[in-house]
Amino acid sequence: MAEHYDLFVIGAGSGGVRAARIAAGHGAKVGIAEDYRVGGTCVIRGCVPKKLLVYGAHFAEDIEDAAMFGWDIPEKRFVWPTLRDNVLAEVDRLEGLYRQTLQNNKVDLYEARGRLAGGGKVQLSTGETVTVDKILVAVGAWPFMPDIPGIEHAITSNEVFHLPELPKRVAIAGGGYIANEFAGIFNQFGAHVTIVNRSDTILRGYDEQVRDRLLQISMTKGIDFRFNSTFETIEKMDDGRLHLTMKGCDDMEVDQLVFATGRIPKTDDLGCEVAGVSLDDKGAIKVDEYNQTSAKGVFAVGDVTDRIQLTPVAIREGHAFADTQFGDAPRTVDYDFVPNAVFSHPPVAAVGLTESQARERFGNEVKTYTSDFRAMKNVLANRHERSLYKLVVEPVSDKVVGIHMIGPETPEILQAAAIAVKAGLTKADFDATVALHPTMAEELVLMR
Repeated sequence: MAEHYDLFVIGAGSGGVRAARIAAGHGAKVGIAEDYRVGGTCVIRGCVPKKLLVYGAHFAEDIEDAAMFGWDIPEKRFVWPTLRDNVLAEVDRLEGLYRQTLQNNKVDLYEARGRLAGGGKVQLSTGETVTVDKILVAVGAWPFMPDIPGIEHAITSNEVFHLPELPKRVAIAGGGYIANEFAGIFNQFGAHVTIVNRSDTILRGYDEQVRDRLLQISMTKGIDFRFNSTFETIEKMDDGRLHLTMKGCDDMEVDQLVFATGRIPKTDDLGCEVAGVSLDDKGAIKVDEYNQTSAKGVFAVGDVTDRIQLTPVAIREGHAFADTQFGDAPRTVDYDFVPNAVFSHPPVAAVGLTESQARERFGNEVKTYTSDFRAMKNVLANRHERSLYKLVVEPVSDKVVGIHMIGPETPEILQAAAIAVKAGLTKADFDATVALHPTMAEELVLMR
């Protein structure tokens, strides 16, 4: 007979695992299906291994700067396989912890792809079918790849972590956070990097001054940009190089082409039509504020809903779903003032409204305060790279409704500052706070 569950989760990523664990803690009988590895995009092929590569990339400039601080380092040599294998080993360790979490909470793990079969059933790729009271879809999103000749010769960020050797010339398609992050990584590892973007703007949605500063710094570091350009064909040469036929810029030859043009909800062959689950025009599952889909008993959280594609958001959605459905504590997720970061080189961090968004909402009376400075470390290292911090203030209430930053360690600084924005603190509250000197973060309370 088919196994029956109170809750069955399709997808063991951050949101799915959190929902399964919390629901089981509320006493539900829970099963979960995952066809690749437990942990999802963030742990296996996303923010965690990428951040480790970012750490590795930062050593390139740190070693150069060390000379001005009295350190004599005679040789700088980077060995890609060492970092790659250490990162993959850490991913293995984290996956083991996720598996242990499920086991400790008595969640049954099916190493198979789950598909909605309608009528309260989930069909597994192993041939099994389980019956359920409630189904949670948490399959995440997948990198978009365009349909152009030779696309099989390109890779996505998924495959970067497994490259057998480091390419000398890299083209990266896209202008968003993934493209700019990997551009910084490859550039610091010694590759020549070209970002190819179909528009003339990077980091669309971020504050204009901050993204302009990142563009300026990236070009100074040697990263090339080709704007208003697209790929027509990709041809693999006999020696392994890729010949890229371009529209909008000159053709180029590279060793590796990485597509980072966004992630789309992974709803293909999920059985949504059979189960009566409605999708939007981008293929995302439509849900209400309680994560309920158009099909009774079927819910969805995380990137597959394409609300805010961030791991902490998926975790909160999964937790709220489990509390609502199994903990007798209905609640929703507040999507206002969600902080975010781009781990570019240097990193960008933001929370709240950009200046243009604030002016659209509150009018031209919006106040902005900026600090444009060189970090103390950069001064002594004779590095001319400048940081930029910006506060956006609502004119009537004096509340700080946006903080936008680019510079060393800005994501670490912003996490604390985001609390102030979320709490509705005013510019006067910032001004009344004594500066912690000497730090970069003190600039947040010194802008006048």
